[in-house]
Amino acid sequence: MRFSKDIATLCKEHGLRLTGPRKVIMQVLSESSDHPDAVELHRRVSEISPGVAIATVYRTLALLEDKGVLEKHTFGDGRARFESADQEHHDHFINVETGDVIEFRSDEIERLQEEIARQHGFDIVSHKLEIYVKPAKRNRRRTG
Repeated sequence: MRFSKDIATLCKEHGLRLTGPRKVIMQVLSESSDHPDAVELHRRVSEISPGVAIATVYRTLALLEDKGVLEKHTFGDGRARFESADQEHHDHFINVETGDVIEFRSDEIERLQEEIARQHGFDIVSHKLEIYVKPAKRNRRRTG
């Protein structure tokens, strides 16, 4: 998850004090290539700064979401996961077997959604597309 600005600038713009624990939490978030939940985030933060309590992680995530820095997703498994809110719009595949989340963007899907909304007399204000997937089974023919 990449933030469009450095951590200090983000905090200053949103009126947040840049405490030591917040700095580590945001550093770990910015280095994450996945959508960590609070427990996983705390595990990663603890490797860098063992004194950071899980309650601090929860409070910081809630604050960053409230300030519009992070976006929260649940992806059907009940765990709140987070990603940067200032990313370009994208959609998600969620692997139901592993829980992995794969981001993707399709201009064709976006165009179709706009077209369908117009056909029904609507303008899209916002949307999230989550597609739950499992690995495809290959049809293999036996030869011989």
